[in-house]
Amino acid sequence: MKKTIAVFLTLLLAFTAAFCAPTSAQSPAALKLAVASDLHYNLPEETLTWLTDDPVFGYANRRAAMENESGFLIDAFLADCEKQGADYVLLSGDLADNGRSLPEEHYAVRDKLLRFEQRTGIEVFVIDGNHDLGAGSATDIAEFKAIYRDLGYDHALTVRDDDCSYTADLGDSLRLIALDSCDPTKSTEDGMTAAKVRWVLEQAKAAKSEGREPLLMLHHNLLDHMPLQRLFSHNFIVRNHLATAELFADAGIHIALSGHEHCSDAASYRSALLNEITDFATTSLTMYPLSYRLFTFTGDRAQYRSVTLDRIDTAALSAAVSGYTARQLEWMNGDLDAYAKAYLKKGVEYRLRLGLSAEKSGLTPGTPLYRLLDGLYSRLDAILSMPMAQAIRLAASYSIAVPETPYETGWDLATDFVAAHYAGSEHFSLDSPEVTALLRLASLILKDVPAFAAADLFGQGSRFLADDGGLADAAALAKRVFGGIRPDEVFVAVLVSDLVYGFSNDDDADDNVGGILLAPRKTETLKGKWSAFFDRLLRRFRNLFAILGTLFHR
Repeated sequence: MKKTIAVFLTLLLAFTAAFCAPTSAQSPAALKLAVASDLHYNLPEETLTWLTDDPVFGYANRRAAMENESGFLIDAFLADCEKQGADYVLLSGDLADNGRSLPEEHYAVRDKLLRFEQRTGIEVFVIDGNHDLGAGSATDIAEFKAIYRDLGYDHALTVRDDDCSYTADLGDSLRLIALDSCDPTKSTEDGMTAAKVRWVLEQAKAAKSEGREPLLMLHHNLLDHMPLQRLFSHNFIVRNHLATAELFADAGIHIALSGHEHCSDAASYRSALLNEITDFATTSLTMYPLSYRLFTFTGDRAQYRSVTLDRIDTAALSAAVSGYTARQLEWMNGDLDAYAKAYLKKGVEYRLRLGLSAEKSGLTPGTPLYRLLDGLYSRLDAILSMPMAQAIRLAASYSIAVPETPYETGWDLATDFVAAHYAGSEHFSLDSPEVTALLRLASLILKDVPAFAAADLFGQGSRFLADDGGLADAAALAKRVFGGIRPDEVFVAVLVSDLVYGFSNDDDADDNVGGILLAPRKTETLKGKWSAFFDRLLRRFRNLFAILGTLFHR
């Protein structure tokens, strides 16, 4: 009897194991990846270099990168990865800011990453960016692979000989395709080739054949992440990007991880066969908003969210770099996000002001045309720099109604849109006071700067204008002459409208939080795809006319 009971219990346990245990296979363990880009590590200065007279952000450089703070931000990021329970850390290029010429920056980054791996057991995978290496530079392809041999290459399944590309498995379900998208002979331009595209397709096919999801990581953007990117920022996106995205999507790649543009943006592309790929551009870790991405892969879904660093070791920072004021350190400790945003805005303003220079025009100093251009740039800077209340009064003299906003100056307003682009999930509606104020300010510049030019030309030919009202008379004349919408204004308006809409609104996948389905879409038809395309085109035209109406206050 006891033997019968024992056999029965054995069979019962076997039955339970066979039919109940597979819950782990039905609900596989989640795999969590921390993804950062553009660390741009800099060896810190001994003391801060001040570039402008701003009492807090006078050290903000033209790239708006927090260079002296970079090492401490990287330390904070790695500590956060451990706290978040990341299984792997992925870094999509530009590890060192001066990596081409200063290999010691690479060694400093490498040592931080290796210490993190040894302390936590969390493995780090890297790929190069345009700042990291160059043919004939102190750091070339071979040197980069040697420096980071224990940070991805030690787990490589395949490695391309003539660049830094490799593949590696992440957990039981993913295969990383780390693609070197850089041109080793050019500092910014992408180095995509047909051979690299074929290699990616081969690796994706191999991953699929083994039941793994291919995950692409590259430095350059695969898709557009800013309005008119191919026009204004063509070196930041791979060549033939839509054709390449078409191939990658149909190869079963659903997610690409990129950087380079320093923005947090998610852009999707759907192929003719209705396969979709989403390119997640991750902002620079050492620029506002000081964020990285967390991806959680479970089954056929990937959830993502952006995480913003909220603290760095300011005691260690001020001990390493002298010149920080008590106000700066207190602000960093109290609200690092607000500090980083203000730093970025001042850095962008500094860069744009440097660009408003007759010296960069190639004209001969002292010539009438040089003086005219110098005057136009000065006038443009003056309008953007004047208190907003003064700008509103000036606009009113041209019958342009600029709404009141909390912004102090035009620079303050314009750089806020740039900051919103970097942070992602842009939220400004077309009829918001911010968008209206920016467009009306652009309208003021389109009216006032030609009027200023007319006054300057008249003033150079005759002194009586200067003695009899001068600028005011010329402005009144210009208002009558340029009262309508000129062809050049329409051209500018078309560019402005796309830029403003792109920087203020984002109708693609959410940039900072959401989910991606890692499977083909089977419910949508080609008819539905074309219907969505035309709906989007119609919306773009509606936005264009709405912005034109606001820009020219009609």
